[in-house]
Amino acid sequence: MRVPSLTLAAAGAALIAPALPAPATAVPPAERVAARDANAVREGSAAPDGGAAHGGAAGTARGGDAAPSRGAGRAEDPGRAGRSAGAERARRAEDAVTAARLLARAGRCTRVSRGRYRTDAGRPATIPVCGTRDAVFWKADLDIDCDGRPTARCNRRTDPVFAAATAVLGSDGRRLNAETLPYIVVPAPSRRWDHRASGVRGGSVAAVVYGDRVRYAVVGDTGPRDLIGEASYATARALGIRPDPRTGGVSSGVTYIVFRDSRITAVEDRAAAVAEGERLARRFLARR
Repeated sequence: MRVPSLTLAAAGAALIAPALPAPATAVPPAERVAARDANAVREGSAAPDGGAAHGGAAGTARGGDAAPSRGAGRAEDPGRAGRSAGAERARRAEDAVTAARLLARAGRCTRVSRGRYRTDAGRPATIPVCGTRDAVFWKADLDIDCDGRPTARCNRRTDPVFAAATAVLGSDGRRLNAETLPYIVVPAPSRRWDHRASGVRGGSVAAVVYGDRVRYAVVGDTGPRDLIGEASYATARALGIRPDPRTGGVSSGVTYIVFRDSRITAVEDRAAAVAEGERLARRFLARR
């Protein structure tokens, strides 16, 4: 359960980003746990795929007879064009970053944490942090972090343990906006696991997987030293998870993959996080 702790918050901020103000706490309230499986929000997007056709220009021979160009010759070979298009589709399929491929890659755990984490206060400690040379990852629940800049959906009225602080600041020096920025929460460093030793800091890039969805986020806040499994309102909404800070979230089935030594300088730049996340996810899938 989410318990405000100024001492813990100050320690977390100093460790994830020494020059930044204190972070918000990151544990859900007791009433949130029972109701958070009401995963009613379903949002998605589809990106159409398009192609471009290229044609050749005909030339004229010195004697006045038309001479076919090299481009025209290629266009007259539909078999070759079809094979080329098929090869391109196959290459794209092989390079595609899908939830299934990421989950398969993260299916084997080489543990990097000394101990295991709880998903909520009072629950058994069953969640290890695993890793490869490219990333660290864990599979847990998703509690809603609504802390940071007050907004219409994230404030003291909507969230009983709201804190107007995050461990990481935007490039403009302001607290992060949990309603619009996909970010995840990592546990404050401890003997159990020090995320800094794994190349994870504020602004590190993460891929978050739930069901068949992959969404990219940044590390934007720290939480209690013994709990894991929390992300911003915007992250939950992007994954199709109910984002309400009181009753939202899910109790299991979310995989967090944080890429080592990655960093988005302007953490609020969602496009930069997506572009870098896709690049690093492909590298994560390619290496064995």
